[in-house]
Amino acid sequence: MSKSNKLKIAFIGAGSSSFCPLTVTDILLSDKLNQLKLELCLMDISEENMAFNEAYARKTAGTLGRNTVITATTSLEKALEGADFVVTAIDVRRNYYWSMDFHIPRKYGSRQIFGENGGPGSMFHTLRNMGPLVEIAKTMERLCPDALMINYSNPEAKLVEAVSRLTKIKVIGLCHGINMGIHQLSMFLGIPEEDLETKACGLNHFGWFQEIRHKKTGEDLYPLLRERERQARKLALWDELALSRTAFRIYGLYPYPGANHIGEYISWAEDFFAGRLVQFYYDPLVEDPWKMGEIPEFIYSLSSPSHSELILEPLFPEPEPEGTPSWRDRMMNLTAEEMKPSHEAGVPIMEAITFNIRTPLKAVNVQNKGMIPGIQDDMVVELPAYVDGTGIHPEKMNPLPDVITEMIRIQGTIHKLLVEAYTEKSRRKLLQALLIDPNGTSYKNSIELINEMCEKQKDALPEMYW
Repeated sequence: MSKSNKLKIAFIGAGSSSFCPLTVTDILLSDKLNQLKLELCLMDISEENMAFNEAYARKTAGTLGRNTVITATTSLEKALEGADFVVTAIDVRRNYYWSMDFHIPRKYGSRQIFGENGGPGSMFHTLRNMGPLVEIAKTMERLCPDALMINYSNPEAKLVEAVSRLTKIKVIGLCHGINMGIHQLSMFLGIPEEDLETKACGLNHFGWFQEIRHKKTGEDLYPLLRERERQARKLALWDELALSRTAFRIYGLYPYPGANHIGEYISWAEDFFAGRLVQFYYDPLVEDPWKMGEIPEFIYSLSSPSHSELILEPLFPEPEPEGTPSWRDRMMNLTAEEMKPSHEAGVPIMEAITFNIRTPLKAVNVQNKGMIPGIQDDMVVELPAYVDGTGIHPEKMNPLPDVITEMIRIQGTIHKLLVEAYTEKSRRKLLQALLIDPNGTSYKNSIELINEMCEKQKDALPEMYW
């Protein structure tokens, strides 16, 4: 159990519309954490952005009858002072810049398909978030050096690696992508997710199942998966499954979380993701989204329920009936019975460390340190672990196939170059990273891409020079 009866959790990036409400709910639902004198401090650089989450936290605490002290601040120092856990979920004008990350590299010849965690677009995404996240970690070194940083910010592996290389802070990155992969396995196998026992590792958004077994019988389910995959309809859920299925046939292991993510690390992925044609779609004849400020809609996948029948949508959609409650209104009116824990691992980790409860984790992002053979020790990888009162303990894994190992090693070199580009303010190091990326482009185009992105995103990128 905690050495004191006090616990402070700081959430940095409390304007987040996804991870902040989920984390707030999980914290306030935790009977274990609420045994203590618990303080939850929300922090964002914008009071306006975090106003809803602050109101939601206070309303939820009241609904659940918790005595949690809830504070909100725009001061990073106030939020971090004396913190035991620091949750980070930051991004800078997410869709405004992400739409550039997708379109501009493709204009210069990149075949990237998503532009978030891998490929040329992800490098600019990384550099935008690297400065703020490293600043948070360095402030933690002064004000709460023993606290654990739990990061949800993307690009996950690249950012956790920057914090690991540039600070002494204990940091872990979390992602629910493995659950998406387990859901796909369940669909193919016709076995409930709760009856599957898996072991997987690799790179965040580029993980590979080494073992798939039936939890009750111990049966190796890979032979059945190969049979059921061959029998499945070829075009079913194309955007989610086509590339994963093809990679499974080529490499012998099933990847996760889905085609649009793993494709960011594969040079031949473009033909297997139809949704690239509508990612942040706009018509340049009549639109310039970054001048007009009307950012095109982000479509995660054509397989998603809201976009799987685009051609059947009415030309002029009917407006929602007057009085239809917004998602925020619905959240603010949840009853205690309606509130359920999320599937995120952040709060279970806090409980395990605080009360010394050994807890298995399907996937964490930490420095490799020899846990996956053949991959750089200081590279941040994704692998299973357990957590207890002494911290996070990654599991030693069997080697991945050589070809997968080499694909991951290339990304490790890119990670290192991006950290150096940031610390040395070097466009030359960024160019080196672009030129070895599987979804990169030509020498001249890479230089022009860097120059244009550094100009368009100069308010958010660190200073870098040739």
